[in-house]
Amino acid sequence: MDQKITIVAMGDSTTAGTPGWKSRVEAPPSGSGDETSQYAYWLMHARREWNVLNHGVNGERSDQVRGRFERDVVDVGPTAVVIIAGVNDVYQRRESQHVIEQLAAMYERATRAGIRVIAGTIVPYNTTTQEQNARMGEINGWIRRFATDTENVDFADTRAAVADSRDSDRLTESPDGLHPSPAGYRRMAEAIQPALQRVLRNYERRSPNSE
Repeated sequence: MDQKITIVAMGDSTTAGTPGWKSRVEAPPSGSGDETSQYAYWLMHARREWNVLNHGVNGERSDQVRGRFERDVVDVGPTAVVIIAGVNDVYQRRESQHVIEQLAAMYERATRAGIRVIAGTIVPYNTTTQEQNARMGEINGWIRRFATDTENVDFADTRAAVADSRDSDRLTESPDGLHPSPAGYRRMAEAIQPALQRVLRNYERRSPNSE
């Protein structure tokens, strides 16, 4: 029997699938709404051997995501975790360094637990100011550098996947100006999938569950 590979999708609304979907954390036990409005659905659609658990929560800041990281990621014991967080910090005009510290703590906690990490970039929304765009750019630049320089962490440019080609500070095909459409969530999955494949390449050989 083929063994499923468990992956946790961890983050805020752009992980949860807002506005079309409520995650399994928001609406236990299985979530509710339009299941295509979440990148977790599209990852499982692409790779049937992946069991992607959507642990996103709408409206959370990076420190709130970190606050439940032990319960919703480490205690689950997945092979990999996708982490996308920080947009609500930017919206609330929190300093970039605060977000970076929260993300670094989550990346490092996961790797200490033997969980491979996909570090996704913060996606845009349509009402940002120049200052907010600059903060997003600073945080996303740090995410790219950290993922490039750190073993068992890979990078997914989820921002680029959903940004408008004519204005990268705006979403394309957004139903509310704040979140991706189902097509956008599918593009996020397409950006994440190659990174997941890279970190999982030697999964069968390295897995502690393999007998």
